[in-house]
Parts: sequence; C-alpha cells; structure tokens
Amino acid sequence: MELLLSYVIILLLNMFDFSSGIIYNSKVDVMKHFDCVNQGFSAKNEMLRLYLTSDDLRIQCIFKSDNTFTSKDFLSVFTSGGVVPSLKIINSTYAGIFHFNLKLFSDQIYWLIDIPRKNITKSTDIAAVEEWLVRIYLQHGLNTYTTEGTLLDKLREPILQWTLGTVITEVNIRKLFPHVVGLKATKCPCANDVALLGFLLNSALNGVYIGLSISGFWLYDETQWYNLTEMIYSKVGEGHTELSVVDMVLTNHFLVILTSLGLFVSGDLRRPPHSDLKFSRADFCGFERGDYAKGKLWYNERCFANREHFEVDYVTVTFERNRTLSEASSCFYGREPFLEWLPCLPQFAKGMKIAPSTVITFLVDQDHNAGVYLLHNQKETSVSVHILENDKPRLKEKFPLFTFPPSFSSPVGMKFHPRSHLLYVYGNQVWFSIDGGNTFELLADFHDDIIKNTYHSFYNSEIIFVSQSGQVYLTKAGLHRYSKIGSIADKIFTLYYDHMGFIHKLTPGRFEANGNSLSIFGQAVDMGFETALAPEYITINEMIFYAYVPANEPQDSIHTKKFSNIHLGKVINSKKTGNAYIRKLLQHNTPEGFLSAVIAEIIEPFDLEDVKESSCLSSSLSINQDGKFYKLTLDLQSVVSSFQDSDIEKTVVIPGYSSFLITSIVDGNNALAMATMPERVPNNMTFVKDSWFLYDFGKRNGRQWKIYTKPCNYLFQQSDNTLSLSVLRYIDLGKSQTLEIKVIPHGKGAHTLEVPLLKVIVGNPNLLDVKLKGSFDNTDRYGMEISAASKTFLQGSTSLALIVWGASTDCFVTTFIPTLKSSCSYLKSMRHKPSTVISRDDWLEGFYTGSRDFNMIKILPVNYRPPSNMGVAIPLTDNFYHADPSKPIPRNLFPKSKKSGKFKQCANKSNRKQCNCTKDQKLSYAVAFSDCREKVPRFKFPVLQYPIILNVYSEDGHFPMETPYLVTVMEVNGRKHWEIKHTVPGNVMRLKNYLESSLHVPVYNPVGLNLSIKGSELFHFRVSVVPGVTFCNLVEEFQIYVDEVPLQFPGHTLIAIATAVVLVCLIYATFMFRIRTVNPGERYRKFIIRNKPILSNISTTQLPKL
Repeated sequence: MELLLSYVIILLLNMFDFSSGIIYNSKVDVMKHFDCVNQGFSAKNEMLRLYLTSDDLRIQCIFKSDNTFTSKDFLSVFTSGGVVPSLKIINSTYAGIFHFNLKLFSDQIYWLIDIPRKNITKSTDIAAVEEWLVRIYLQHGLNTYTTEGTLLDKLREPILQWTLGTVITEVNIRKLFPHVVGLKATKCPCANDVALLGFLLNSALNGVYIGLSISGFWLYDETQWYNLTEMIYSKVGEGHTELSVVDMVLTNHFLVILTSLGLFVSGDLRRPPHSDLKFSRADFCGFERGDYAKGKLWYNERCFANREHFEVDYVTVTFERNRTLSEASSCFYGREPFLEWLPCLPQFAKGMKIAPSTVITFLVDQDHNAGVYLLHNQKETSVSVHILENDKPRLKEKFPLFTFPPSFSSPVGMKFHPRSHLLYVYGNQVWFSIDGGNTFELLADFHDDIIKNTYHSFYNSEIIFVSQSGQVYLTKAGLHRYSKIGSIADKIFTLYYDHMGFIHKLTPGRFEANGNSLSIFGQAVDMGFETALAPEYITINEMIFYAYVPANEPQDSIHTKKFSNIHLGKVINSKKTGNAYIRKLLQHNTPEGFLSAVIAEIIEPFDLEDVKESSCLSSSLSINQDGKFYKLTLDLQSVVSSFQDSDIEKTVVIPGYSSFLITSIVDGNNALAMATMPERVPNNMTFVKDSWFLYDFGKRNGRQWKIYTKPCNYLFQQSDNTLSLSVLRYIDLGKSQTLEIKVIPHGKGAHTLEVPLLKVIVGNPNLLDVKLKGSFDNTDRYGMEISAASKTFLQGSTSLALIVWGASTDCFVTTFIPTLKSSCSYLKSMRHKPSTVISRDDWLEGFYTGSRDFNMIKILPVNYRPPSNMGVAIPLTDNFYHADPSKPIPRNLFPKSKKSGKFKQCANKSNRKQCNCTKDQKLSYAVAFSDCREKVPRFKFPVLQYPIILNVYSEDGHFPMETPYLVTVMEVNGRKHWEIKHTVPGNVMRLKNYLESSLHVPVYNPVGLNLSIKGSELFHFRVSVVPGVTFCNLVEEFQIYVDEVPLQFPGHTLIAIATAVVLVCLIYATFMFRIRTVNPGERYRKFIIRNKPILSNISTTQLPKL
C-alpha cells in the first residue's frame, strides 16, 4: 500500500513538470497505462478503438501495471484520493472533455463512463465525417499516463451503411491464396481506420474479392470479406474471363474499382437504399482487357468533412500505352459523381506542334485550382502545371515547364501528401515540390533501384518508399532527409497507415501491425557503405569525414563510395567508441580520391589507435610529397616501431593540418597516403611522437564504422491542447486565426543554432495573408506565432507546412500541417436571444408563466396558417404549422386559400406520425420545419419595442452582433402591421444606403433593434446578414404569437354606432309616450285581457256518456 501511495505522490509532483499544451516526441518510460473497451465491441485490439453507434457511448477502463498490484488496488487508491480519468474527444475543429464516474460499486475493478450520443454529436446523417482522436488522462490537465486511441462514428460513415456483395467466410477466402498475385489497399480519407483490401488474381481464377476493416487491419479475423464478382458480371456479361481487381480508390463519397474488365464506380455512398451496393461501368473507347490490367488509379487524398462548395474529389486512370490516332488519350480523369471521364491533356489548337509524351499521371491541386502532369518521353521527364477552368485544364501553363535531369530516367508516379500541398515524384529518384509543381528538389537517388510504391500518413506526416528490390525507406513530409529502415522479403504484400499513423504490413493470410515500424522491416539498418573514411578536425567539437574513392573504381559504381542525402542527419558510430551527428553534406571533385564529405558534430569522442594496435605511433613522423601521394616516414626510435599492413586505410590526424589516409605500405618505415586537404599539407615537416594520432575508419579489417538514424532530437509542442495534429481553422472575411508552436531541443548533442528551427510553407499565398513571428527564449526553446488573415473575397482552402527542418526521421512529429479555409465555419451561426428564456422541458410541457400572469406558450391549432393582409379567414401563405395530413384544414373556404398551403415534411404522408418530426424539429423556428412546429411564444397585444438581440456563435465562443454586420428583416408569411426601429451610426450610413439600393430591401443596424407589432396571431420573422461582410449565410428566425387582440377596424366602430342609434331611439320613444300621456304598461295589460279566451258554464253531468 505504501508503494501505491508513492505512485499518487509522484503523480502530483509531476504536475509541476508539464507546461500547457501537447508535447510530442517525448519518450517517457511509463510502467502503467489504461486498457479500455467499448461495451458491445471486441476487446482484442492492441490499440484503443472505440465505436459510436445510435446508442450511448459506454466505456470501461482499467489501470494496468507491470508489477503485482491489481487494477482494483490502483482503482481504490486513486479514486479515494479524488483522482479519476478524463476522456477527451478531439477532431480538427472540436474538443470535448468527459469525466469517468467517481463513485465505485462493490467489487468494481474498472472505471466507467457513459456518454449520450447527443453530447458528442447531434448529427445522424450519412456523410464523410472525421474519425475522432481520443485521449484518456489519469488527471485532466496532465500529460502523464495518457492513452490515445480513436472513436469511429459507425452510424454516419458512408461505406459502412452498405453490403458490398456476398459475404465470404475466412475459410473460403483462404482458398483464394494460391491465386493471389498482388494486393491493393485503399482507405477512407476522413477515417483512415476504415479501409478496403482487394486481391489481384492470376488468370486461373476469376473474381473480385474485397475485405473491409473498421479497425485499421489490426486483426485479420475482424476483417469482413465480400465477393463482388456477380455484380461485375451483371455489367459486362458472363462470357468474359480473367476477372480481377487491378486498383481501388475510396473517395469521400464514392468507391472506384479498376478491374481487368473495366472501370466501375459505385453510387453515392451517402444515399444507401435497402439493397446491395450498385456500380456503373465507365466506357473508354479502344481499350481492352490487357490495357485495363496494366491501368492505375491516382487520387489526391483530402477529407471533405463539413464539405464546402469548392471541395470536390477527382480520380485519374492511366493506361500504360501511347494513345493511337483513334484514341483521345491514355489518361482520363473524372470529377465526382464520376459520370463523365475526360482526357487529361487539354485540347491543342490545330497545327500546334507538341513533343509526344506519355502522361505518367495527372493530379488536381485544389490549393491552386490547377492540374499537374507528370510527363515522360525518350529524352526527358518533366512536370507541367495548368490552371483549371470549369474543371478542365487550360492550354496555357501556370508555371514554366520543369524538366528533371537526365539521371531521372525511370519515373513511376506522382502523389500529393494527404491533406497538404507537398508534391512527390518518384521512380529511380525521389523529388518533391513545396510550391505546387513550379520547382522541385532532389530528395533521394536510388540509381539502378526504382521506387514502385509510396505510402503516406496524414497524422504523423510519415512517408514510406518501397523499391522494386524490396528496400524500404522512410521520410517525413517536407524534410530534406530520409532513412533506410529495412526490407521486405514477402513477394505479395502491401503497406497501409491507419488513422493514428501506425504502419501495417498486409499479406494475403496475415496482418502485421504494431506501433514500431522498424520491427516490421527488421532491425535498425546500417546506412554505411563499403569504403574508408578519413576524419579531420575542424574545431574541438566538429570533424569532417572524407569518403575515399579508389582510383580504379568503375564509373558506374562510384556513387556507392560517396555520401548522399540518406546520410544527412544521421549518426556516425565507431566500432570502438564514439559517435558524431552529421550536419552537412558536401559533394566535390577535389581533392582526388575524396569526392564527398560530411561535417559532423562530435557527440561522444572517438577512440584513438594505441601503440599496441599500431606500433608506428611510438616514432616521430615526417611528411614529404611523392607525386599524387604523400610519403609518411617514421623516424625510428624503437626497433618495434613500423608500418604494418593493418595500418592501411587508417588515418593520420595532425591538429591544425591536413589528415592523411594511408593507402599502401612501402616498407616498415614508409607508407603512401592521400591528403584530405592538400592546401594544408605540412610538407617536409617532422612531427614528434604524441603530436600526431591515428584513427581507424577503414574497411580492410571489416568496416570499422556504421551510420544509423539519430534518436529524436526535438520536442514539438502545441500551445493549444484542445486539438490534435490534424487542425482545421476557418477564417471569415476580415477575421484572422493564430497558431502557436514551440520547438524544444532535446537529447544529447542537441546544438541550438542561431537560426529559426521551423520552416513555414504556405500552400496558396494568394489566398491568405500569413505573418510569422518567431524567437528563442532563455532556455533555447524556439517559439513561433503564425497569424493568418483573410485578404480577398476569394473562398478556398490551403494548407500550411510547419517543418522542423533539423529533426531526425526518428521523431514521431517533424511536420505539422494545419488546414486553413477562407470560408465560413460550419460551427458559426447567428442566434436570436428571446426576451424571456423558456426551458426545453417547459416547451415540451406547453405551459410557462414566468413573471407574467398568463401562459407564454401558445399551442397552435392543427394545420394552422397565419392570417393574410386580406383578413383572418383568408390565409395565403404556403406554410403550415402543426401539420397533420389526416385532419381537416381550417380557414380553407376561399379559392385563394385553397390554392395556397403546401406540406413540407408531411408531404405525401397520411398522418402526423408519418411526418417523423423529432423533438428538435418541433422546437425549431426554421420555416423548413414549420410542419413540425406545435408551440410558439405567446405575447399579449400590443407588442411594443420588443428587443431583437442577436449573437454570433462560433468555435471561438460568442459575441453580440454589431457593425460591420448589417441585417435585413422580413416576415416569411408576407404579413404587415409590424415595424422596426433602430439607430444608424454616421460611419455606416453610406454603406446602409448603398446596400438598400442594391438589395431593394430595408437594411438595419443589428445594435438596438426594436420590433413593434400591431397585428394579431402568428408572426414569423427571418433576420439575415447582408452579403459582403461575411462568407457565412447567417440567418435566424423567430416567432411571436400576438393574442387577446381587440376587434379590428371597422368592427369596433360599427358596434359603437349601432349601440348609440338604439339608445337614441329608446329615448325618443319614451319622450313621445310622455307628451302623449300614453302609458305603455296599461295598454299592454288591456291587450292581454282582451285576447283572453271565455269558457261557458257547462257541468260535467251534461257531458255525453261514452
């Protein structure tokens, strides 16, 4: 128990070690972690995977430890101290915090949290939606004991709403393995854990077989397999054979499958009927099975959650053959919904001479609204960029044609890094562009080896290149360095990044996945090469290493004896002790024999050779030039001092002078060597014992040095701890957004230079005004503030790339790529603040008095329509309120009333229940849901000076609406008898007048708006912000029911006149009776008596007998 309490004390002490914000790349040895499970789903996953359905999100978590204490022990200790975990749910625009239950039940061994779905999201429509990142903290605000995972909304993810085909069991899918010759994987752009895996089959078997995973292919047995063969044959006919998947792309709303029998496009995944997924076939004239089998699909992966009107998916298909005279192109592109496929190349004018080139690929750059071509012919490889007009590339180029050097002779493809503007071209070399294809920089040269595939992770900006020889290389988006991380021996495989940036190797019968990519591809790779190095001191902390190239080295293999880009940022390790961090790469032609070198910072000093290893060190040394070489001569002071064959490829280092690499031994007293810096050779000079040294970086006795990846040397901190690495910021007209980033040197040998540690690249600088402000603090931490403001009326999106240019590829985060949209945030809205706030429960109950003496909620009659200007009994509006198609429609006697009135949500329904009105719709003021609206706010006549208070809400909070916002107000049912009063400042009067002349409606200042109503019954108002001050279509509606209204003119006047006439007549009659001495009572009595019947005196005995 004492140990458990010490854990709690350590946790509290750690509070002072963490500043605000999320810190990445910090590897802390944590003994304990959370193990959580989503109730109702499998707990087999090694990673935390949660799923959101129509039910509440219910999570159980235990606190695991490597020691003997049980989870129940930890649970009771932490809970008794008031420490319970917190759950943070994050996407690019939203973060919500939820706390686990503090109260424990008997024998409970886990923490429990139950979150209603509506507290996470109220949306239930099918749409491309981001997969959430979840973080579970032991204590909110601390970064200790944090477990990260994902939360997938299964209710809304489009591809999950369909049955792709006939379900196949795992037993039957394994029968296909002997015929599988390749694999193709594709993933959902917004939820990378939702992915598809297709089998490429040989000619001995026909079929389209696809596996679907919702957990990022972590477990093979959780993959659902489908057979789509019957669907394909229904489009092409049963007579065709050799059917197989060739390539696949899953866009935001469509699934595109390239098969050996054609290209097939699914229907819109957002609109699932009650049937299997249907596909349509795209026809390409002149192309046959052999062409389709060699085709490729290309796609620029972008997430279109909360899609804007300018965001659209494009897919390109290319065929590996030159187009014939009868064919339009060998490259086609389509724009969703992919009903039309157009040639990639623009239409050339007749008579225009163009160099024949093959289109390797064509991509659409949405940051610049341009099409990017990778072209190749027998002479050169080039990139051409053309502006798009009406989704078609113009003939005129946006930038001058960029031509790669002749050494780039085998281009394979081109790809944008997901959700960014960073463009990579690969083949026997890898080039990348940061400016949309205007210029390119060389990243890697693989000479005879060719990169066949690239794999990208948007989350940690990791990129993997796989060559045709099976070698695997890794880089980070935007970095000028890369590493070799291993190789793959499998003949049939594909790689895949999940949503958290973990790499997976997929083979037909096995999935390998864990957090460490090195374990998938083998042990750490030595990136050294087979030659000797000659070190030379520059300063006490820096050395330069020259790579030796023998004079007889064949020309085509010289590159194997030189330093290259792969060594930049790596660490040279001596076989004995010592290492140095490579900071700079040098390529040169002199001195002879040394064609490349690196400048390295010494982290740990290198061991020298001693007398036991090289007896020559016991003598003095003289140096004399001997042709191209220098003769090293020993001044014998001991019979045991001599040069030996083992000294070949060792380096003589003399502080302040050139170093000498021993290349041959003449005799025991003399050796020939090459100088690293001939200008600094101490010719004809003698150096006594202990004034010269010997280093062994040769390969004669086995290579004495190696090069490995440097451990992560920078921490990356986000000041805003509410968001993840995927950040989306909206910038409205006249507004700005600010990002704050901090880079912290970390680890042994981290040397801070007096230059910015962050490089910032703007995808489209014409869209936004981006300003940077960076500085070092007293602890050598480099902080940068990035401010982006709107500067035009253009709408669009662009990505930023914040690159820690000096970071090692071993860092989890080296590149931060936020997305900025010059547009309206989907979270931004305008809301009317009612004068009296009525709770949701009171609305549902239908009764609320508050401080008034009457019910302020009016229940509308069924099928109610407000009056028109022609009278209460003649409604002319098309809007029904409290609609019920099964009930009669009141006020429907006049022809004009009969022609008006249209159901919306209740259209073509037989009763109100079928209208499917939700509680939110019943309480909505929007005219679109008027059918559902049952209750409205009630006011007594007259309504005078009702304040219209408007607030603007967004992800940054809310604020009262004021200028420059201006608004218009209208009554949606066309009613009159209301007026608006407001004040207009002099500085906006001209703007108001201009808008009124162009919009032809009154324009109001939103500050101090007052409404007066002199009519009766329901008034439905719509307030709209005028265009030109915001990208948002800000509209708010509110309703007022005016009750207890006096009779309208002329009813009240007519009643008063009639009453007066009757009174005058009575007075006049009384007067006439008086002057005529007429008594009306006596006259009435006599009239009654005169008309009274007279009965005769007849006795009963005189009546006749019956």
